[in-house]
Amino acid sequence: MKYSENEVLQYVREEDVKFIRLAFCDVFGKQKNISIMPDELPRAFEYGIAIDASAIQGFGGEVRSDLFLHPDPGTLALLPWRPEHGKVVRMFSEISLPDGTPFECDTRRLLKKAVEDAKSAGYSFNFGAELEFYLFNLDEHGKPTKIPYDNAGYMDIAPEDKGENIRREICLTLEQMGIRPESSHHEEGPGQNEIDFRYSDAMTAADNTMTFRTVVKTVAYRNGLFADFSAKPLDNEPGNGFHINISVNPSDDDENLYRMIAGILDKIEDMTVFLNPAENSYKRFGKDKAPAYISWSGENRSQLVRIPAAVGEYRRAELRSPDPMANPYLAFALLIYAGLYGITNKLELPEAADINLYNADAETLAKFRRLPEDLQTARRIAAASDFIREHIPAAILDIYCGR
Repeated sequence: MKYSENEVLQYVREEDVKFIRLAFCDVFGKQKNISIMPDELPRAFEYGIAIDASAIQGFGGEVRSDLFLHPDPGTLALLPWRPEHGKVVRMFSEISLPDGTPFECDTRRLLKKAVEDAKSAGYSFNFGAELEFYLFNLDEHGKPTKIPYDNAGYMDIAPEDKGENIRREICLTLEQMGIRPESSHHEEGPGQNEIDFRYSDAMTAADNTMTFRTVVKTVAYRNGLFADFSAKPLDNEPGNGFHINISVNPSDDDENLYRMIAGILDKIEDMTVFLNPAENSYKRFGKDKAPAYISWSGENRSQLVRIPAAVGEYRRAELRSPDPMANPYLAFALLIYAGLYGITNKLELPEAADINLYNADAETLAKFRRLPEDLQTARRIAAASDFIREHIPAAILDIYCGR
């Protein structure tokens, strides 16, 4: 349900809400929040709530540190793990400077603009997220270890799969928050799990991704575990993927879908630093179903982009290179712009790579462009990209590219 400001005020009064969390994220997608009391909510809607952002990376430092949070009433959600009496709710917020100017490092606003630009061009994009994570035991001091919660394998069941009840609690918690999980299962790595979402519009999908990471970490900690979303938690085990499913409307008998994919393939090197922002992101590429080359195919999971077996409204492309450390607002915004680039320029897809690239010979692999092999290369490509400079503010680009 999408609430209006008046409906939020009524909900807070009638449901014994005592704390309202105004949530936002830094440029790398790490969620932050500030809590206000119910009496402050009308002021928050009318003027925004001032915060000192000097200690948040990319938010200005001590010289220009005052920013304002403006809650989006349509994102109201109850936090089910907080007390039933004296409830706590959360709303995502947009960020502005004191004079009301939009803050250039507000990545949620960047996605909002991408959605509006797509709409102006006559298109809309839907996204579905598939996030993998590891569950590790905590030590006697409550600190994370690298000891997996279980040693189960792909789609194993209990008792080998000890994460079954954790995933169940996560899914039920998400449902209480109005988020609809589609499926869940144990992944290939020891202690590795995956929960997938039903597709939705770009902003809802990005907000849900942020909420998902919070819920997983919260539920894991309540059960004496640590949820690790990093790209490569264990050197000799599969990495964590953030597989992004994308569809475009109108589809025009797949023509726009293929052109969208062509645009993504064309700009993927430029975008990679935003889809894979950490040093160990690049340790994942080229093994355990993670791509290393720029290619596409049908159901082939060795490719960068595949088109899963589906028909009608479920027809989509799956991008397999991103990892869960990516900021979903930036990732989805760039994918929208890359898709639009392919559609408006009528790009043609290269020939499908209907081969297993993991065991292909050197002569075959030489025909394909590679994804950047390390963070420094990805930074250098992004910094030199006209496409990135057109769609990413200089302040964010400087932070990601270490300039």
